[in-house]
Amino acid sequence: MDPISERLRLRHPQKIDLSLDRMRTLLAVLGEPQHRLPPVIHVAGTNGKGSTVAFIRAMAEAAGLRVHAYTSPHLVRFNERIRLAGRLIDDARLEAILDRIEAVRGVQATVFESTTAAAFLAMADVPADLAIVEVGLGGTLDATNVIERPLVSVIAPVDLDHAEFLGTTIEAVAGEKAGILKAGARGIVARQSEAAMAVIEKAAGRVASPLTVMGTDFDAWGERGGMVFQDLERFLDLPAPALFGAHQIDNAGLAVAVALELDLPEDAIAEGLRTVRWPARMQRLTAGSYGEAARSAEAELWLDGGHNPHAGLALAQALADRQAKAPRPLALIVGMLANKDAGGFFEALKGSEAHVFTVGFDGACAEPNALAAVARGHGLGAQASPSVEAALATALRLGAGRVVICGSLYLAGEVLGASEETWPD
Repeated sequence: MDPISERLRLRHPQKIDLSLDRMRTLLAVLGEPQHRLPPVIHVAGTNGKGSTVAFIRAMAEAAGLRVHAYTSPHLVRFNERIRLAGRLIDDARLEAILDRIEAVRGVQATVFESTTAAAFLAMADVPADLAIVEVGLGGTLDATNVIERPLVSVIAPVDLDHAEFLGTTIEAVAGEKAGILKAGARGIVARQSEAAMAVIEKAAGRVASPLTVMGTDFDAWGERGGMVFQDLERFLDLPAPALFGAHQIDNAGLAVAVALELDLPEDAIAEGLRTVRWPARMQRLTAGSYGEAARSAEAELWLDGGHNPHAGLALAQALADRQAKAPRPLALIVGMLANKDAGGFFEALKGSEAHVFTVGFDGACAEPNALAAVARGHGLGAQASPSVEAALATALRLGAGRVVICGSLYLAGEVLGASEETWPD
């Protein structure tokens, strides 16, 4: 664990307690930094919100804007969560801000509340043209939802996840995500199920937030090796997104709609699509100890942090496309948190013909033998392995030509953290 994360773990409650009261009290003592941010793009959703943030940031920076970004979770170092005008926050600035937060008496802020307050303080003190803020969990009662006047609210695809906090139906989850919509601020919404969209539309109507909806007001699709975006006014012929997978077309299309709302030029949008980076989202690993092991065996190694059934479907489609172009024996190295829907994740991948190696990682992960049993129950050959290193060695020895480490961003963080050259920057 990096020093900043260890500090937060030791000094702040680890619980998830969705409420805005503590956050508002803390920020009031700190001088209301959330009211001193540059124009804010507020992004919620179940899947794809991090990729969407990455696309928007890349496009805005290609247009010459100075952009702050707040995302979660981090993969290797806590600093990844806060990007100030294009650079990760440095330790000295972050430590000083945390000192200010911890000096506030009478507020038992959770880790996420404290880190969100730290992000707002840091972003308020550094000049920038735009701040992109990703919701942590849900929306309505998420610590980031103290932002009262966003420039744009964005809702990425909604699906079931975190049922213990957000509810067990799509309607309940959509209602929580729609809580970021604010009066007068346009909501730009990804393609949704009918049930989710109905809830989002009602929420938008209650607060008078005008909506722009993918599949109705705009759309995006892959064509001739590139990407096409069309809305009611224009037709853009754009390069394919640098992030791999057909699902990234939708994420990129959502970001293009935001970029056009910001009046970014088409050449900056195209450059952002070409240059975007977002680790652990179908990331090809060629460096570090794991990448070198795969390369020496002439195998591909990929890393993906998707951890729910919707993400499993996206991964399955990405692998099917890859296998159709260049078929290779496929292996999955999977570790998941114990509270995730492992059955739904494996059900999405059952047609991949992959052999599964299950592993553990630091934290509340599913026990590997139990996880392997779930995979077998959904028609996949599976076995438990003591570590990622052992699983990769076995997969390569058995002839796998394409290996994907997947199932959790926490697992992805351990993989990237194993070699300094693969740390996100």
